[in-house]
Amino acid sequence: MKENNHKFPPPLDADKVRLLEAQALLKYLKSNLNGLTSAEAQARLTFYGLNAIQEKRKSNLLKFLSYFWGPIAWMIEIAAILSAIIHHAEDLVLVLILLFFNAIVGFWQEYQAGNAIEQLKKNLALKARVFRDEQWSSIDASQLVPGDKVKILLGDVVPADIALLEGDYLSIDQSALTGESLPVEKRIGDLIYSSTIAKQGEMTGVVTSTGANTYFGKTARLVSTAKNISHFQKAVINIGNYLIFICIALVAVLLLVGLDRHLPIMDLVQFALILTVASIPVALPAVLSVTMAVGAIKLAKLKAIVSRLESIEELAGMDILCSDKTGTLTQNKLTLGEPEMFNGTDRQRIILAAALASDSENLDAIDSAILHQLGDEKALQSFQQQHFMPFDPVQKRTEAEIKTSQGQTFKVSKGAPQVVLDLCHPDISLRERAEQTVNEFALKGYRALGVAKTDETGRWLFLGILPLFDPPREDAADTIKEAIKHGVNIKMVTGDNIAIAKQIAGELGLGQNILLAEQIVKAKDNEDIVHNVVQCAELADGFAQVFPEHKYWLVKDLQANGHLVGMTGDGVNDAPALKQADVGIAVSGATDAARAAADLILTGTGLGVIINAIEEARRIFERMNSYAIYRIIETIRIMFFMVLAMLVYNFYPITALMIIMLALLNDLPILAIAKDNTWLSTTPVRWNMHRVLTISSALGAMGVIETFLLLIIVKRYFDFSLAEIQTIIFLKLSIAGHLTLFVARTRNCFLSRPFPAILMLIAIISTKIFATAIAGLGWLIAPISWEYIGLIWVYCIFWVFIEDALKLWVYRHLD
Repeated sequence: MKENNHKFPPPLDADKVRLLEAQALLKYLKSNLNGLTSAEAQARLTFYGLNAIQEKRKSNLLKFLSYFWGPIAWMIEIAAILSAIIHHAEDLVLVLILLFFNAIVGFWQEYQAGNAIEQLKKNLALKARVFRDEQWSSIDASQLVPGDKVKILLGDVVPADIALLEGDYLSIDQSALTGESLPVEKRIGDLIYSSTIAKQGEMTGVVTSTGANTYFGKTARLVSTAKNISHFQKAVINIGNYLIFICIALVAVLLLVGLDRHLPIMDLVQFALILTVASIPVALPAVLSVTMAVGAIKLAKLKAIVSRLESIEELAGMDILCSDKTGTLTQNKLTLGEPEMFNGTDRQRIILAAALASDSENLDAIDSAILHQLGDEKALQSFQQQHFMPFDPVQKRTEAEIKTSQGQTFKVSKGAPQVVLDLCHPDISLRERAEQTVNEFALKGYRALGVAKTDETGRWLFLGILPLFDPPREDAADTIKEAIKHGVNIKMVTGDNIAIAKQIAGELGLGQNILLAEQIVKAKDNEDIVHNVVQCAELADGFAQVFPEHKYWLVKDLQANGHLVGMTGDGVNDAPALKQADVGIAVSGATDAARAAADLILTGTGLGVIINAIEEARRIFERMNSYAIYRIIETIRIMFFMVLAMLVYNFYPITALMIIMLALLNDLPILAIAKDNTWLSTTPVRWNMHRVLTISSALGAMGVIETFLLLIIVKRYFDFSLAEIQTIIFLKLSIAGHLTLFVARTRNCFLSRPFPAILMLIAIISTKIFATAIAGLGWLIAPISWEYIGLIWVYCIFWVFIEDALKLWVYRHLD
């Protein structure tokens, strides 16, 4: 907090808030029922600070220095010290360049990835409805200050500690704070805590504490939660560990042979250290983080924001998508059909009653359709809404108390026809006619809305049934076909009855095998038929009469057979299913609670957004896969060749200086792999360690053979000095390394589409030109003639075609 020039009150703790009456509390907070002005709010924000738990951030300097500490950094530093001791000045300079290069690249990639995540988090910032300058507006929750008047609705994540002042009740889920399994009912005078979730109801209140002064802020011990490592990241990290063990084993052989042959001990240790450092995948963390971060930014541009980077892998492997009907498969623009009237009412009267039973401040799709059909909004001006009860999943209806311009009062209600009928206590014939009407509407794909009104005696009178229809999105049918081509099975999930579900499914081309969700969920407890139930769920085209709690069990059933399941949702009750799903998808307009539970948050509407996200996730996965294969190939190629050459010929085929230059030249273009063009798999992709290790080992072994063959040729058939032979091998390894990357990046012929990205081509070509210039001009190494340099290029290009043929043969064998 800053200096209190405005004499703002200190934040209140929960116990003191409970002791104060509403007026006393407002007086203490120097606020009132009209809220604050923007100027007052800004002054308080300056004093109290942002409504956020401030994370302890490590300074950029400390982050940078951390890259000089750790096993890999220690080995490079020891190699530098040894280079200094044995007076190898060129080695010392290049080792230090390698050390600082790794630190700068690692820090910069972490910094870029961190910035990308921060930008995505800003897009996911919680919103709050606040009453300032005598009008309601939506602001970032971080801008709230004590004294603000706020409104909490169903599905909201409570943005601060709030004392409730107006409204009927709120049902609050505070299990995350208190461990209570059931929601707690809150009324006027009660306090609700930051980060709890509104499950039912609607109330207004005044903010009492924000940020670190809230109950949540004081009790939270861990500011940032640990991030789970995805299966793919674990696999790549395991590859890194595997390569380290290979390096250590081969370096041990190298050391023992060198000692047996009485090689200078300091030179031997220095060479072994540098070889180990160059072979270990130093760039692994940087490539992983930047590839994921660049991919996340691309996904955000496609209107799909990932809440955790690791969810990209699950999205790439998802093979079943349970999609909400409303808004995703349909337009979510309800239109009103011709109503069925009861009890002598007329069309205008029933629509007017339905309009009066709507909340004009918070219009939903149904309310908007009704008001649009009403046409003349002036018809509502002679009525005043005294009290309004919003719709909730339990009551299944709205209710409003209305006062006319003559001072008469009556009630109106709209909602599920069965619920509104029960309110009116109709006779058997009226009920049968109403139920028949609902069924007829259902066969046409209409939703039915019952409307009722009280008469002069206060008795409820059933006015009729409004048919509502949400037409399919124009692109939905084509998008579903596209999803099937991508190997993703779309299953429609709807709360509507089975007749409506089949009607819409037929129009979308999904099929007519629609199951009742309740049947699937109930059958899960019967062990004798549970396997059949899972199979039924797999074969279903969709599920009807789905309640939010059903979604969780549907996901579990589908996951039981090894499927990676995506589930869309938008409500607070969808949160458990979104968390359980491999890819929880919060659709556009979802509640804060649903967005908090989801892996993927959509900012655009329709199934097409999800399909675009799947395609991009698969491309990201392929880039990661390409890097993993390439890294294993290079380690096998360099390490096995070095040890083999030492054992057979008893000399270093390349110097320590050359190894450092190879490491630097190889790492630069690799960082461009995050933006490479890649082929799009037509089926879901998952990590296949057997496939990766097989293709890497085959190509790595081929690399050892071709390099050793070149060594034999130049040693047996040409009169080169040792220094020149080392230059030839250095140039060969440098050129062949990135040519192998062209082979590894695609499962098809390396000359076929998709071609490498321009950025990647520029990075690779420029480093190859630089390596060629080093060999031709003799920078720090013995020069060789341009004629021999040309022959080495031809040799490498010849072998890249053989490598590609081997790759294609191995993939055919694996498939």
